[in-house]
Amino acid sequence: MSSIICVDGLVKQYSKAKEPAVKGVSFDVNEGDFFAFLGPNGAGKTTTISILTTMLSKTSGGVTIAGYDVEKEAQRVREKVGIIFQQPSLDPQLSAEENIRFHACLYGMYGYRPSFKLMPAEYRSRVTELAEIVGIEEALSRPVKKLSGGMQRKLEIIRSLIHTPKILFLDEPTQGLDAVSRRSLWNYIDGVRKENGTTVFLTTHYIDEAEHVDRVCIINHGKIAITGSPSEMKASILKQELILDALDREGLIREIADMNLSYCVEDHVVVPYQGMEAQKIIARLETRLSVLKIQEPSLEDAYVEYLMRGEGEAA
Repeated sequence: MSSIICVDGLVKQYSKAKEPAVKGVSFDVNEGDFFAFLGPNGAGKTTTISILTTMLSKTSGGVTIAGYDVEKEAQRVREKVGIIFQQPSLDPQLSAEENIRFHACLYGMYGYRPSFKLMPAEYRSRVTELAEIVGIEEALSRPVKKLSGGMQRKLEIIRSLIHTPKILFLDEPTQGLDAVSRRSLWNYIDGVRKENGTTVFLTTHYIDEAEHVDRVCIINHGKIAITGSPSEMKASILKQELILDALDREGLIREIADMNLSYCVEDHVVVPYQGMEAQKIIARLETRLSVLKIQEPSLEDAYVEYLMRGEGEAA
């Protein structure tokens, strides 16, 4: 599978900063992948995504998007991408629909018409569809300055998707959205990916939103900490655990020891395991259990532990 985003030794040094914000970062994103770029505040995420989307110049290194150099061929890059910015970028004096219309016309999708009703049926249908998905169909004619922060966020989502971009950059896309709107947005993005093969590049502080991506890249202190699939990341750093207990705790512990499994006794009997299915362990136990829980690590667990390890190594 070919790479649609290629980052090689990217460095960004701000003029008055003591050290680079981004320190020789390298990674690739395959075409059609759902890629999550995670890290704490100040780690270099926003700087990196700003360079990838031609909003900020790099100090050194190479970056290509869909085969185009982000600095030498910036206009070609912009034609291929859609962006949901972390900070609002709407014209508050225009209506919600006018913001979308100007964006669509700037991308050359349609010739400009002075009103929504005069725009082509295809445009009107797509705007209406997207507005229904994020829940602002009743606000399309209202001035942006009169919309709530959450509704403005939904409008930015529509604007970024209107031209069906080849690569969709999502910088904290669901910030300010309620749970229902978040789910509707992700369902729609999943559909766009399947239908159009869109590559999605996500930055988010809601780590659960990255649980089912293809690959995760964690950046910390301007450097890549780790890159891999969520399952690889969880397996490499965290152990799965069985939480067990029984009225006959001593008998349970004897059985666990006979299976050559390690364990510790806290509030219950905790049995870490890897490379063995939980069901196989449970099936071999004859002691009647009073407590049975399978503790599976989440991506957020792995993310936090990687950051904590990185802070420990830095100290």
